[in-house]
Amino acid sequence: MGANPALHEAAGVSAARPARPRLRQDLRLAVIMAAVAALATVAVFPYLLQVAPGRFDAMPAPLWVLIAIQALQMFVVVTLLAWAGLRMGHRIGMGSPLLQHWINGQAVPAMPRARPWHSALLGVGAALAILLLSSVLDPWLLPPPRVEMQDIEGAGNALYGLLASFYGGIVEELQLRLFLLTLVAWGLTWLVRRGRGFDGRVSPGVAWIAIGVAALLFGAGHLPTAAGIWGLDAGVIARTVLLNAIGGVVFGWLYWKRGLEMAVLSHFAADIVLHVLVPLLFPRTIL
Repeated sequence: MGANPALHEAAGVSAARPARPRLRQDLRLAVIMAAVAALATVAVFPYLLQVAPGRFDAMPAPLWVLIAIQALQMFVVVTLLAWAGLRMGHRIGMGSPLLQHWINGQAVPAMPRARPWHSALLGVGAALAILLLSSVLDPWLLPPPRVEMQDIEGAGNALYGLLASFYGGIVEELQLRLFLLTLVAWGLTWLVRRGRGFDGRVSPGVAWIAIGVAALLFGAGHLPTAAGIWGLDAGVIARTVLLNAIGGVVFGWLYWKRGLEMAVLSHFAADIVLHVLVPLLFPRTIL
């Protein structure tokens, strides 16, 4: 009895499609991501002390205890968020393809062409767009700073910015892109495809909605820092959300098209421009 060509073709497609990583493989990757995020959390504290001096003076515990608690909390939270993001991402074609390949040995289907230099340049371009728009908006929307930043001149400020760039590039991308953007895209895809299940892809419309939502929340996440510097009014809120959302859209698009690694690289490149080069070239600038 001859083989059914349709069944043979389906079997060939199934055989060519790599198996989805197991729960424990994703957990292993999530734990590694969380450990790096915990280190980045420690690294950001000099920057926080610079932009908000006295912020931790009222804390009942010594600063090193607070830093250790924050790092441990970040480790636990990011482990859970990254694990969930990885599991959801398998169903819609999002995630961390290079790390899955390097750490878990996964032959990811349709692995995107990473193009790291292009991704980094997109981050630099986003930073330049933010600087240009900031130069237009800030004189109109920002009141005088409420606090006098410490160590704001020269190399010290740039060093703090460099340390903070690891937090932005790693922690924020894990939270906002790997988890939140994936969650929104996964939820919308489930609603759109009810009864048909997931097919390992996300439609462009759903992807752009998820990118926009994550970008706006990314901008909103910077409001507490802005409030500590300028206070909060309509102008500060609009300026802070808009400027950060520019980067959020770029990083979100890279996450969708090329994976988490290129979003992290692009975000880090943008932060190097904004928080390292700008303080060196234009001292006393607050972004």
